[in-house]
Amino acid sequence: MSDETCCEEFNGISRRGLFKAGLGMAAGFSVVSTFGQAVLQETRAASAAPTDAVLVVLSLRGACDGLSLVVPHGDPVYAKARPTIAVPTAQLVARDGFFGLHPELAPLLPMWQRGEMAAVHATGMPAVNRSHFAAMEALEDADPGSSARIGWLNRLVGQAGANDPMRALQVGGSTVPTSLVGPRRTAALREVDRVRLAGQDDDFAAARVASMQTIWNRAGGALGTGARSAMGLVNDFAPIRDSASAPSPGAVYPDGDLGRALAAAARTIRADRGVEVIAVDQGNWDMHTGHGTLGWGEMRSNTRELAKALAAFFADLGSQRSKVTLVTISEFGRRVRENASGGTDHGHGNVMFLLGEGINGGRYYGRWPGLENALDADLSVTLDYRSVLGEVVAKRMGASTAKVFPGVRMTSLGAVKTR
Repeated sequence: MSDETCCEEFNGISRRGLFKAGLGMAAGFSVVSTFGQAVLQETRAASAAPTDAVLVVLSLRGACDGLSLVVPHGDPVYAKARPTIAVPTAQLVARDGFFGLHPELAPLLPMWQRGEMAAVHATGMPAVNRSHFAAMEALEDADPGSSARIGWLNRLVGQAGANDPMRALQVGGSTVPTSLVGPRRTAALREVDRVRLAGQDDDFAAARVASMQTIWNRAGGALGTGARSAMGLVNDFAPIRDSASAPSPGAVYPDGDLGRALAAAARTIRADRGVEVIAVDQGNWDMHTGHGTLGWGEMRSNTRELAKALAAFFADLGSQRSKVTLVTISEFGRRVRENASGGTDHGHGNVMFLLGEGINGGRYYGRWPGLENALDADLSVTLDYRSVLGEVVAKRMGASTAKVFPGVRMTSLGAVKTR
């Protein structure tokens, strides 16, 4: 992520690398970061088995502007509140009488037309939280009022009982996000090919592995547990490392972190080795300045990268495509009115995208609250974001929403098909 245009707090998060989230994983794979990308290996039968469903959660870090991604052109306040950054109605794609998609989302139009993509507007957390770090943590814990530090994705994978870090991965970064933190072991990796022992392919690899195995199999405490977890993951990841690294025919990823992360995610899913949850990040969406118009600006370039990467990802999944559901989320939205710097400041409500063959797509969901052209006006939240996630969790993953999102009264959308 570039730090030049993001606010000071988001700069701090970028520099810290969400370090606080890593502290909660002392007994999990994040301990491996003490040694490198992957350290140890043990000989064991791989526990990974094919899965029936895979959930990919793409976090748009920095608070994306949902009013630019899915434009409410039918609300007269939109254009008045954004005299220099409003997207012209004539340029929108998948336009109906009220909403339309940013034109840079055009690579996803085939999925929209096939009913494999939907947008849910005016979603978010019930209470306003304009702090990037605090909002990310609250959003990903998804259990307000609880003192337990357990992310919602950790609760999701915990329902099956197994404690295998292969089941839930952060791909494209070396730190697990808050959503994956908790008692169930999860893993973070930058690249598929780096999940290996350093020097694993040289002439001394066998002796080195045996020696380290002897040392760490006897080690106690959190460090020993983490090392053994890493050893197992490196071993179980071998079939994925050995799989074809080239994308499937027709899948062309954009150059950049998101393209590389989603290419690694698709490669992992194609190998079908038991991974059920993958978290991926894209940043920076914190556009206080430099938002731009259709001809220039960060909104255009970010949206273009997002659309091309997602289109390539689904083209790359091959025979595994039908089992994958992807959902986008961001910590909060942006203000309705553009600021004096031609950008937008921290807001509240936002949009979420749902993609995959299990989506009742080709339409916009949510209850529109109407916009107000005032200095501090937000897009109001009319739907708790956990209802969107809960529908995916229940219908695609077959999990209990009461256990994943305790205390939340779910609102049914009908945006997701039952598997």
